[in-house]
Amino acid sequence: MRTAAQVWRTCRSWMVAWWRRLAGRDGDLDAGLDPTLGRDRETARVVAASAAVGLALAALTVALSGPWDAGQRVAERQAAAAGEAPPASGGDGHDADGLPQDHEGGEGGARPGEAGEGALPAAAQVLAPATGDAGPPPGDAALAAALGPSLADPALGPGGASGSVVDLTTGERLYGDDAASPRTPASTIKLVTSVVALDVLGPDHRLSTTVVWDDDHGRVVLVGGGDTTLTPEQISVLADRTATALAERGVAGVAVGYDVSLYATERHPIGVNDNLALITPLQMNAGRLDDSRHGPAPRAEDPAAEAAAAFARELRVAGIRVDHAADPVRGSAPDGAERLAIHRSATVSTLVEDMLTHSDNDLAEALARVAAVAAGHGGDADGVGRVMTERLRELGVPREGARIADASGLDRTGRLTAELLTDTLRVAASPDRPELRAAVTGLPVAGFTGTLADRYDPSAGTAASAGAGLVRAKTGTLTGVNTLAGTAVTPEGRVLAFAFLADATVGPVEAQAALDAAAATLASCSCH
Repeated sequence: MRTAAQVWRTCRSWMVAWWRRLAGRDGDLDAGLDPTLGRDRETARVVAASAAVGLALAALTVALSGPWDAGQRVAERQAAAAGEAPPASGGDGHDADGLPQDHEGGEGGARPGEAGEGALPAAAQVLAPATGDAGPPPGDAALAAALGPSLADPALGPGGASGSVVDLTTGERLYGDDAASPRTPASTIKLVTSVVALDVLGPDHRLSTTVVWDDDHGRVVLVGGGDTTLTPEQISVLADRTATALAERGVAGVAVGYDVSLYATERHPIGVNDNLALITPLQMNAGRLDDSRHGPAPRAEDPAAEAAAAFARELRVAGIRVDHAADPVRGSAPDGAERLAIHRSATVSTLVEDMLTHSDNDLAEALARVAAVAAGHGGDADGVGRVMTERLRELGVPREGARIADASGLDRTGRLTAELLTDTLRVAASPDRPELRAAVTGLPVAGFTGTLADRYDPSAGTAASAGAGLVRAKTGTLTGVNTLAGTAVTPEGRVLAFAFLADATVGPVEAQAALDAAAATLASCSCH
C-alpha cells in the first residue's frame, strides 16, 4: 500500500530531473529524438516536459482524489450503476437559444440519465490503491514566516498583498493576511465566473449557434447562442448545411437576418478595445480582425453584423442566391421557427479551461451572461452580478465585501477577497463537486501553459523557479493591480489553494515576480 506522500516523492524527484534537462544541466533534451525536432527545439521541450509533469501530477491526483477502484473513481462508478443523471445542461434541457439540446452535440445518442448501448465495463486495475495520506500540511507560523518577505515586497505597494492559503484536503485555512479585505481582483475573478458557469450550465452543456427559417419573409435567420469561439470555418459549415436544407425545400434564394436576443448587446465600461469586443451573443472569433485566437487584437465595431455578413457570403458560395445589395437584417427569429442547421460549441468544461488558460475576456463575459439567462436573470451586467452572487451563496462561499462588476475582471470597480477566491477553489476541487473540476484543471501551469508559460522559468534560478510545474494559477494584471490565485503542491504532496491580491502596486514587473515567488514558496517549503 503506497501513500500519496510516497507517490509524490517519487514523482517529484523524477520531475526535478526533467527540469534539469530542460535547463541544459544534464545534456541535450533533443539527443536521440527525430532530427526534424531540432527545427523547433522549444516545441520539443514543451511536449516532453508536459508529458513528464502531466504523468507525475496525474499520479498525484490519483492518490489525493480517491477513493479509487479498478481505475475508476468509486463515487462516479456507484453513481453510474445507480443510474443517476449527470448535472443538468441548460437548466430545462434546452440549448441557450431555447431549442432542444442533443446530449454531447450528437444526434440520437443516449440522453442524460439514460444508459447507452454497450456500456463499457470498469477498466482493469493498473495502479495499486493509494491511501490518500499525503505528508503533513505546513505549519501556520512557519508558513507565515516563509511567505512574509514576498508578500511584503515594496513593489506590491503600501501594506503589501493580501493573502489566503487553504489545505484542499482538509479545507483548513493555513494562512491569512488581510484575507477578508476587498481588493480589485483583475482576471482572478474568472475563477468565480468559471465555477458559476459550470454550476448553472453543467460541464457537458454546449452553446448553440443555429439557423432557422422565417417563412413569412423568405429569410434565414442566424441565431447567436453566446459562442465567442465560433470560427470562419464553422460559419462555412453552417452555411453548407443551411444550403442543403434549403435545396431540399426547393428554395434557391433567400434574405438573411440575424438574432442577438439571447442577451443584451452591451459595451463594457472600458469600451471596445483590443482586449474585449462589443458584448453580443453572435460573434465570429470574438470579433477579431486578424487570425489570432487569444490575446489582444483589433476588433470589429459590430461583431454580430460581421458574423452575419460572413454567413451570407458563405451561403452564396454554397449556391444560394442572396441579394448582394442588402445587408443582413437584425431582428428576432419567429417563435417556433423551423431549424435548418446548428453548430454546437465545445462543452462548457472545455470552454472554461480555455478561458482560464488564456484569460479570455470575451468568453468570460459570454459564459456569465448565458448562465445568468439560464438562471432566470437578465442577460446583462446586472444579471451577471446577480447570478454570480447567488451561486456563491449557494455554494457556501463567503461574499462579504465582494462587488461583482463584471465577469472578466477588466472593470476596476470590482472587489473580491483573498478568502473568497481560496474558498471558490476549495469548492471547485471538492470530490463532492466533480462537475466544477474544470475550474481547477484549466488553470495555467507555471512555466508551461497559458499566461504562466513565460513565468517560473526553471532554468532562471529565480525565487519563482521552484514553482515550475507545481503551481497552477489564474493571473490578474491591470495598471497598479497584480493578483494570483490557484494551487500549489508542497514537497510532501499536499495540494494547497492560494490567493494573493495587490491593488496598489508600484512596479508591475517586480510585483509580478514577488507574487510568483510567494506561490513558489508554497511548492518548495515544507514549513514545519
